[in-house]
Amino acid sequence: MIRQIGWMAAEFSQFPKYKRANIERVVTLDGFENFEAARQRGKGVLFLTGHMSAWELAPFAQALYGNPLHFLVRPISNARVDALINRYRCLSGNQPIEKNRSARSILRVLADGGTVGVLSDHNTSLEEGVFVDFFGIPASTTSGLARLALRTDAAVIPGFLSWHDELRKYRLRFEPAVELSRTPDEEADVRENTQRFTRVIEDYIRAHPDQWLWVHKRWKTRPPGEAPIYSF
Repeated sequence: MIRQIGWMAAEFSQFPKYKRANIERVVTLDGFENFEAARQRGKGVLFLTGHMSAWELAPFAQALYGNPLHFLVRPISNARVDALINRYRCLSGNQPIEKNRSARSILRVLADGGTVGVLSDHNTSLEEGVFVDFFGIPASTTSGLARLALRTDAAVIPGFLSWHDELRKYRLRFEPAVELSRTPDEEADVRENTQRFTRVIEDYIRAHPDQWLWVHKRWKTRPPGEAPIYSF
């Protein structure tokens, strides 16, 4: 995992050098037909992903392959660092959406048939999340992705970057759209669909445990009355 974080920083520094003419030497696409089928529906695509491998490279490469997207970001407190990182992120044609002001912007992008990338594998607050099972432990997980999918009927397409020793490059794999639960109980659907998204992420981590950002306190937020998991 520590090596992956180092690779992440190294790859990010190379973004100005990556172009459509050379990105295939670094990232290969797999299962792109799944993404394309979702895009053709015309209701927008929610790109479900997580902090796997050199995760910043996934949307960057996707844009260079001809499919730019919008992505949610939380501003960095250091304004100069924030500006530098966002400039690099947008070199391939992607556009950021500030996380705390995202709802209207996301709805507008999806209504236009666009793509919004959402990292859904980090801890969230009680107000913003629901508790679902993650490696056998309840984890507070953003409910926003499920609510957006139910409201807009946008397809939720899992896409994860992973390093492959055999290929000597990264593989960006798109899975088929996650089938959504739709019942008269919207809150139950939000919880069930969030669980389905989280299960997809867990499966990828199990396949590539060394490539996930384990240092994040994923189980920091606990159900009311439950003792903290972390002692620090």
